[in-house]
Amino acid sequence: RMVAAVLAGLSLLSLLTCGYLAWGSRRGGAGEAPGNLLGEEPAAGAPRSQPHIIFILADDQGFRDVGYHGSEIRTPTLDKLAAEGVKLENYYVQPMCTPSRSQLITGKYQIHTGLQHSIIRPTQPNCLPLDNVTLPQKLKEVGYSTHMVGKWHLGFYRRECMPTQRGFDSFFGSLLGSGDYYTHFKCDSPGICGYDLYENNNAAWDHDNGIYSTQMYTQKVQQILASHNPRKPIFLYIAYQAVHSPLQAPGRYFEHYRSINNINRRRYAAMLACLDEAINNVTLALRKYGYYENSIIIYSSDNGGQPMAGGSNWPLRGSKGTYWEGGIRAVGFVHSPLLKNKGSVCKELVHITDWFPTLITLAEGQIDEDIQLDGYDVWETISEGRRSPRVDILHNIDPIYTKAKNGSWAAGYGIWNTAIQSAIRVNHWKLLTGNPGYSDWVPPQAFSNAGPNRWHNERVSWSAGKTVWLFNITADPYERVDLSARHPEVVKQLLRRLSQFNKTAVPVRYPPKDPRSNPKLNGGVWGPWFKEDEKKKKSEKSKGANKQKKMKKKKKAN
Repeated sequence: RMVAAVLAGLSLLSLLTCGYLAWGSRRGGAGEAPGNLLGEEPAAGAPRSQPHIIFILADDQGFRDVGYHGSEIRTPTLDKLAAEGVKLENYYVQPMCTPSRSQLITGKYQIHTGLQHSIIRPTQPNCLPLDNVTLPQKLKEVGYSTHMVGKWHLGFYRRECMPTQRGFDSFFGSLLGSGDYYTHFKCDSPGICGYDLYENNNAAWDHDNGIYSTQMYTQKVQQILASHNPRKPIFLYIAYQAVHSPLQAPGRYFEHYRSINNINRRRYAAMLACLDEAINNVTLALRKYGYYENSIIIYSSDNGGQPMAGGSNWPLRGSKGTYWEGGIRAVGFVHSPLLKNKGSVCKELVHITDWFPTLITLAEGQIDEDIQLDGYDVWETISEGRRSPRVDILHNIDPIYTKAKNGSWAAGYGIWNTAIQSAIRVNHWKLLTGNPGYSDWVPPQAFSNAGPNRWHNERVSWSAGKTVWLFNITADPYERVDLSARHPEVVKQLLRRLSQFNKTAVPVRYPPKDPRSNPKLNGGVWGPWFKEDEKKKKSEKSKGANKQKKMKKKKKAN
């Protein structure tokens, strides 16, 4: 209760001090296009019944790092959009980049795409499996123009893996998980470095003008909106690089955060301020060019924040890369004139896989019966306040990550090997097995010093060898009271549910590095390196050689 009261006070204080910025009061800034966007009338013409869909995905934004969650970082645009829309306060994503993006674009859990371990590395011959139908492909079927701007991170070793081959009419952005915000270069390891900015299927050298990526991506979005006919439906997926490391931001965004001593937190705050302004400019463009009245804007973070890189998930436990709430419970909201219950809070269970069926249904598309989705249509839950059709979430089962040395079948009552990292939510209950990852609570005062300081962090020391945790998330959202010893029957029920899910899992796709991925072999650019034709030629040559050997052996025998 005390924590809740403090949070409520912080949130109120944030609103009183920051206030909401009127759309017409902000000029210039992150990605503003030439000319005045303010006060202009929307383009004429009645919109079609299919809504324009704008999905904005932030990168590594912490749960606390938005004004309406009590942050000291000012986010007036996000606060205003959320206040006028529906805040998703029981909304879950995955703990890392690739998993969240794959589940968004397919509507499937990681265990059903083979991407259940870690992320796709730049040097791996791996990508979102080509037999998975994607969200933009389904939207194209019903007449949508589909465009992606920003971070892909779903693999690129073959040309067939590129965004333009997975349903997007156009792509402008990066293929990797991170890189320099100005130069767009990325080193995966010493000597393995390359350029990572693409326009469709080619390196975008012409756009290499040292522009900060948040601003550059926003300008591209404005160009797309300006050139498209608003009478025709558009799907715009904007996957910003911010606020992922490296921590970089234009100087003027530090203005309000000089008092933050912790350098990482200060840089992070400046990056988030720039992102907030960029989203304001996207919204202005939607209004100017006649899209807004028939649009649905969805905002989401891809995972929790990383405290060592300036992010805050307080009062949640854990961080990015973990299955504690701080790694998977995300900032999220929907803003749209089409919502019935505007200005409300949705506390029903919603997961990132739910956007796939929800958006296809809104777009008047069809979901094939043979596509076995893990997501649910939650539009009525969000728009009208109805109960969510979702009662459980498989956060993940990672059979490769077995670092819990004391895990065993015995600890899992013979139902489950608790050495395996897994997590599942069923109604109010959440179960974790294996090693869930970094488990501290990192309060705001942990960022008060100039350097990294864990002195203020709260820790719970559990008995050696512990590999099972059970929480009532509804009653204990901060995961402070482990109930596994008190409710063994509930533990067994959730372990059985894990076992049922695991029977439907496909093999893990996590291949070793391929030396051919080195950008030095590809003109200094990160990009597709695997050529199917070469593989076929090699196999044909080997087959031919084998035939010749067999013929020689036959002749000798004769």
